[in-house]
Amino acid sequence: MHTDKFQLEIIRNALEMIAEELTLTIIRTGYSNIVRDSLDFSTAVCDKHGRTLAQGLCTPMHMGAFEDALALLIEKESKDLADGDVFLMNDPYVAAGQHLPDIYVVKPVFFNNDLLGWAATLAHHSDVGGIVAGSNALGATEIWQEGLRLPILKFYAQGKRNETLCDIIKLNVRTPNLVMGDLEAQVAACHTADATFKELFERYGVATLEHAFEDLHNYAQALVEAEIEEMPDGVYQFTDYLDGIGDNPQPVKLQAKITISGNRINIDWTGSSKQVDGGINSTFPFTKACAYAAVRSVMNSDIPNCSGYTRAITVTAPAGTVVNPVLPGACGARGITGYRQIDCLFGALAQALPDRVAADSSGGSTLPTISMFENGQALIFCETVMGTNGGSAHNDGQEGVAHVGANQSNVPVEMIEQSFPIRIEEYGFVTDSAGAGEHRGGMAIRRTYRILSDSAKLNIRSDKRKHRPHGLFGGYEGSPSSNLIVRADGSSQTLPVMLREPVSVGKNDLFVHEMPSGGGYGDPLKRPVEKVLSDVRLGVVSPERAEKDYGVVINSVANEWTVDTDATKALRN
Repeated sequence: MHTDKFQLEIIRNALEMIAEELTLTIIRTGYSNIVRDSLDFSTAVCDKHGRTLAQGLCTPMHMGAFEDALALLIEKESKDLADGDVFLMNDPYVAAGQHLPDIYVVKPVFFNNDLLGWAATLAHHSDVGGIVAGSNALGATEIWQEGLRLPILKFYAQGKRNETLCDIIKLNVRTPNLVMGDLEAQVAACHTADATFKELFERYGVATLEHAFEDLHNYAQALVEAEIEEMPDGVYQFTDYLDGIGDNPQPVKLQAKITISGNRINIDWTGSSKQVDGGINSTFPFTKACAYAAVRSVMNSDIPNCSGYTRAITVTAPAGTVVNPVLPGACGARGITGYRQIDCLFGALAQALPDRVAADSSGGSTLPTISMFENGQALIFCETVMGTNGGSAHNDGQEGVAHVGANQSNVPVEMIEQSFPIRIEEYGFVTDSAGAGEHRGGMAIRRTYRILSDSAKLNIRSDKRKHRPHGLFGGYEGSPSSNLIVRADGSSQTLPVMLREPVSVGKNDLFVHEMPSGGGYGDPLKRPVEKVLSDVRLGVVSPERAEKDYGVVINSVANEWTVDTDATKALRN
């Protein structure tokens, strides 16, 4: 290590603050609710080779893929870079993109006319065209149906905006004002990071910082290798499934094999389903990012979030599978597969590290999209509804939290009702939904949407109805997801977990969605009686389920819940 340890820590924190500046700028200047409120975007600061140095507190499933995209950009444009250039791309097959709604906007950072780094952003845009509003077409069978494919292009050339490119984008998307506004928010973030990055070079000098960058990568690698060496060597396998798409869904298999040997981890997806005729195929850069996120989350050390972290982890996946599709595989709704990959990897890691892995969660975000056309303008509401965690070796599962793979947020009710002809009539927890265990899972979340426009289209991406969240070490499964339309005339219709085509909804129709709950951890009969009583008092568990699942008999005396100690002891015995 060439850099003084104290100075390296100072530089590391400076880089992380630049990445956070990127994040805060997008939050403050973003236009769409999916970016500004759901926080479906990510940021990174990279060295001149395109290797990540620091990340904003954004979406882990995005961030591990920045390096692949920048490697292609540098290969294509390295001889034609200038200060003031800004690049834009989204295509999975020619630009290492993740899916078409996720658009990279990146800027090279120059200092004294030398390329020394990159400011990088990625944001999920409200629409990029295609056969479904919001561009999450679960029924798409090829990528050309999913929207506007953008190779590596110059958005700005030496500070001058490419108006031809802007005209093409605006003509091909349903919400041009939102898309262009969010793109410019990404550009503004890159400009902010560019200025701060230059200040860092002015303060420390080029040679000092470039030595520090190498030392930071090597330091992260050393910490990861030390962590892996403490893990038990072995081969750990787990199989999970996505429920599938449409009215007659075919389960999609994810087969993970984790090999821990010495100071290395190999993750192999051989045995997973072939790529599907639907929009849930996970592009390989995305698959790698999900693997990095899963492994990172079971480590204890304060490891820098830089590319050096990934050197001890290899990821392999056969081409033509749901985790490494080939052209023309559709991938617009690939997020659900990414979440399930992380869940599947946790199932394998639980065998090696039972104290560090929780039972299965609600499985990532549900993605409802409600599109309308009013006063000659398209309105597209889309959000990432986050749910709950499973129980762990030490705690009950949390409710109302993001999945490990995505540090995102449910859109506030007031923001939805202010911006769209939609009313949220219920937003809360579901009694008796949490997977029972010594440490129970988090409760399911119910959210309902009343349509106030004359007509609209509803698209929904959810999961874990048939293949429910698993428990660990004797804990019970979580509750399944559900999607229900209650029509204004009182009739109702149960919808699949993933729609091949959007359904029509009319004025005063109600969409009722329940997320899955978290699975339980450990034998429910070992749960302390006082915790079961507390859950009953709080409405988490009914007295009937307390008796059935936990063997605790609870009575109501003078409007107060009390434990029948003798009956409980007899029942548990």
